[in-house]
Amino acid sequence: MRRFTSILLTFAAGAAVAVLVVVLLTLTGILPVKTVQTTVVKQTASSGATTTQAALSTGALTAEQIYKQDSAGVVEVLSAFSQSSSLSPYGPSSSTAQALGSGFVVSDQGYILTNAHVVSNNGQKADSVTVVFKGTGSTTTRVKAQIAGIDETSDVALLKVDPVQAPNLVVLPLGDSSKVEAGEAVVAIGNPLGYDFSVTSGIVSATNRNLQAPNGSVIPNGIQTDAAINEGNSGGPLIDSSGKVIGINEQIASQSGGNQGLGFAVPIDTAAKVMAQLKTSGTVSYAYLGVSGQTLSADISKALGVSVNQGVLVADVAGGSPAAKAGIKGGSQETLIQGQTYVTGGDVIEAIDGKAVTSAEDLAAVIMQHKPGDTVTVTVLRGGSTQQLKATLRQRPSGT
Repeated sequence: MRRFTSILLTFAAGAAVAVLVVVLLTLTGILPVKTVQTTVVKQTASSGATTTQAALSTGALTAEQIYKQDSAGVVEVLSAFSQSSSLSPYGPSSSTAQALGSGFVVSDQGYILTNAHVVSNNGQKADSVTVVFKGTGSTTTRVKAQIAGIDETSDVALLKVDPVQAPNLVVLPLGDSSKVEAGEAVVAIGNPLGYDFSVTSGIVSATNRNLQAPNGSVIPNGIQTDAAINEGNSGGPLIDSSGKVIGINEQIASQSGGNQGLGFAVPIDTAAKVMAQLKTSGTVSYAYLGVSGQTLSADISKALGVSVNQGVLVADVAGGSPAAKAGIKGGSQETLIQGQTYVTGGDVIEAIDGKAVTSAEDLAAVIMQHKPGDTVTVTVLRGGSTQQLKATLRQRPSGT
């Protein structure tokens, strides 16, 4: 996801903190918790009944019904990270940091989905993970969890608890995120700012958003929602009106660091594919083309004298990569436009398999949706003429 001017993109997990120190952090500093006076308008019994009847007549569930049905399948995730040791006047000392997030049960075998950044901090896997299940009233049950796998590229992690130690596991049904449309009613359940097992509701604000993973990769087909998402919601489910999970709440865009009606979720279709690989191998493989490039906008195209007004300027092609074998050419010279350097003289990627590519992020998202071994047709502009090149994708090398 792009970082807009004056907008913070914050992963919606509780930040890691030193042991015995309870603070809430955003990526840019301390997030104050304000006390607000709220006026509650009581709903009459008749209006409530009408709302419920209307929801049931359309086959949709109310937020209350979804919470009663699904909240027992949502967990609080507490991750502990050991900090580096230091020497104090009293001898060697070390500290522990904690992160707070959410997760949800996806199997009666004890598997739980959450975000990678809830159980990993800058690539450091948590030393221990505890999940908290909601019980009757205010009762809870704490269970130690094992990390079955972490995928920083999709920001998805899979946890495993012993079903014998856990209470009756409530498995949340997974929906189809490819069918999600803007305007749909949704509910988020999680642990925002440490207020455990909270529910918020709203709508799907937009689909097909390109999100940014913790390692900088692009997560395609992200879901935008105005349901209130805050730190601690990370890893929790975004649920549609039928009670099915359509996304994993992941991050917010904000000018203040708090919720402003711009929350984002990893699509559940992506998470399900990642989960399947994490279950079997603990790792995830992704397709690789092997180009680096820059977004070609209409203004830049005009300045460079390029005959197309959108696409990706190929700056470099990795040696031996699928792109190199397909004959895709990188740039050979640099051009400065309004203080920004563009690498020119190479191909401009216009489309993949006939689908227009509008930006470098878009190209990354398209390739990510393929698997190693797939052959794609890359449409490039070279020297004023269009060419169709075939590239057989391979597994992404580690570290790329």
